[in-house]
Amino acid sequence: MISAITCLAVAIYFEARSEPIAGQLAVAQVILNRVVDERYPDTVCEVIMEGPTHPSGHPVRHKCQFSFWCDGKPENVHDYEAWQTAVRVATAAAEPDAHTIDVSEGATFYHSTNVSPTWRYTMHMTVEIGHHVFYRSEK
Repeated sequence: MISAITCLAVAIYFEARSEPIAGQLAVAQVILNRVVDERYPDTVCEVIMEGPTHPSGHPVRHKCQFSFWCDGKPENVHDYEAWQTAVRVATAAAEPDAHTIDVSEGATFYHSTNVSPTWRYTMHMTVEIGHHVFYRSEK
């Protein structure tokens, strides 16, 4: 079984490795914020892998919560330095006291500045860091 830190590092690497550390941390915090939100699965790995699957268990392409998970591309790490950074950020974010300073400001959603999803109109924008915009829904 894969550890929560590894799942978190994989998500950081594939979603935000070119972002500043604050942006990588914010991506991690979105995932962690979902773990504690009753509307989402209860573990880091389940949050990351959430979405419809085929009978084979493979995710339906472009229908999951985190684009890297179901874009049809293999999750192969090619940038060792960026991977090490992702592991460090994941480890720091998962520390019990890390949630006292949430740079995402409670976000449970984000998107790249390269796209304009329609769901953003139903959310409260919290912060923009690097090439990502972060949001939280008003419960």
